[in-house]
Amino acid sequence: MARPDKAATVAELADRFRDSNAAVLTEYRGLTVAQLTTLRSTLKEHATYTVVKNTLTKLAAKEAGVTAFDGQLAGPSAVAFVTGDPVEAAKGLRDFARTNPQLVIKAGLLDGNAMTADEIRQLADLESREVLLAKLAGAMKASLTKAAYLFAAPLSKAVRTVDALREKLESEAPAVVTEDAAVTENTAVAQEVPAAPES
Repeated sequence: MARPDKAATVAELADRFRDSNAAVLTEYRGLTVAQLTTLRSTLKEHATYTVVKNTLTKLAAKEAGVTAFDGQLAGPSAVAFVTGDPVEAAKGLRDFARTNPQLVIKAGLLDGNAMTADEIRQLADLESREVLLAKLAGAMKASLTKAAYLFAAPLSKAVRTVDALREKLESEAPAVVTEDAAVTENTAVAQEVPAAPES
């Protein structure tokens, strides 16, 4: 490969490292072209699986500031550049490796942080982003419902208390009116009684 072609390849790989949410380094020794094609089609919604040259990938990783693959680039290597959901990409690699043990997950990079092969498998065991978001939305809805109930409970209690006080006042109001009417009636009778004549 001519030097300008190598420089272009390094620049392209460096850009892919920078533009990806995550990257997973694998060794694919012993896999057939048909198996690699199957793996690529499995990952296509979330990642691009690319066979790479180790020396050029080292240069590209250094240019992109990626240290996650230091000391890992040996043997036939390929990188899954993840642009979609990292969990789904990790699941795809894990599931493929279960049926094709020649695929070895070596290291990874997620949001700038290095990951071991075990951490990538743990990532694969997580639920998908959509499921996690649905669970979060359900939990938030339950919390909001509970909060609304907690806020409404004192208010409804206050309303019930005010209603009870009003009913009590209304039930006592006729007695007060009756007493006032009796006082007014007695005063009127007293005014009508003629004064005793002076002797």
